[in-house]
Amino acid sequence: MPTKIVYGLNELENINKYIDGRKTLLITSQGFVKRGLIEKIKSFTDDIVYVVSTIKSHPEFKDLEKIYNEIKSIDFELILAVGGGSVIDSAKYFINKNDKKDISLISVPTTAGTSSEITPWATIWDMDAKKKYSIEDKRLFSEVAIYDATLTLSIPKEITIQTGLDTLSHALESIWNKNANEITVKYAIKSAKLIMQNLENLVNDLDNLTYRDNIMKASMYAGLAFSNTKTAIAHAMSYYITTHKAIPHGIACSFTLPMLIDNVIGKYDFIDKAFVEIFGEASSCSLNILLKKLSISTKFENYNVTKDEVLSNINKDRLKNSLLILS
Repeated sequence: MPTKIVYGLNELENINKYIDGRKTLLITSQGFVKRGLIEKIKSFTDDIVYVVSTIKSHPEFKDLEKIYNEIKSIDFELILAVGGGSVIDSAKYFINKNDKKDISLISVPTTAGTSSEITPWATIWDMDAKKKYSIEDKRLFSEVAIYDATLTLSIPKEITIQTGLDTLSHALESIWNKNANEITVKYAIKSAKLIMQNLENLVNDLDNLTYRDNIMKASMYAGLAFSNTKTAIAHAMSYYITTHKAIPHGIACSFTLPMLIDNVIGKYDFIDKAFVEIFGEASSCSLNILLKKLSISTKFENYNVTKDEVLSNINKDRLKNSLLILS
């Protein structure tokens, strides 16, 4: 994982030294226009040559193609992506499309969930065709990932829950994984423990910077784990639920986690030991309690779908990474 990780409160203020004089395209979402973040970034550096601030959640091909046609004639050497996973994935799409020259990427996540800032992948959606696509390219690793928990303070309750549970799914998925190893499991355990210890507290105290910082660390640790293993069965099931039932990704990939934990307990010693470290026992009990407190149902029918329907439309590419197979 070649990305330089920079971690610290208010670290965005030092962005100019990482840009290092390069012509920079700033990509973000409309929410940051309202917060005045674009002008704030411009006050830290004189190297922004163009701004794209129209990135939407769950980026779609048709929207990204319009933006690409808008920016392809602009002379820039670097993309600075400031936003959630959708913003960072969109930046990666533009880099992947550009075959004329290498474009570097600096990612500044403002949500704690996708870990796109330290992976070589991007997720792009086609909601009309009800399909999800993945881009994988070593060029999509960020040159620098800047973690600044102060940027997550404005994230509302619903998105805080969704991205926090996405992090938990990434961590657990990298454990019941054919590509898991001792190091990735250690990172995954650190991540999952932080989520279990902090997410409920954060949801009840959204302005608490200590909780925000701990959840951001959890997202980073999960990224270090699953950037090596990829995701597995929970994500394999989630894509159909998101594209066909319009369930946000962070919920679609996490409401099945207790069921999956129950199915894998007792089958692999290292997984049971990991669960004991995370939950205090090899059981889904504490996770079920957390989800209930967050008002997240674990029942398929509450998402207007059946288990059989989901399994018959499962993403086989993600499923092949899983040590756990449902029938």
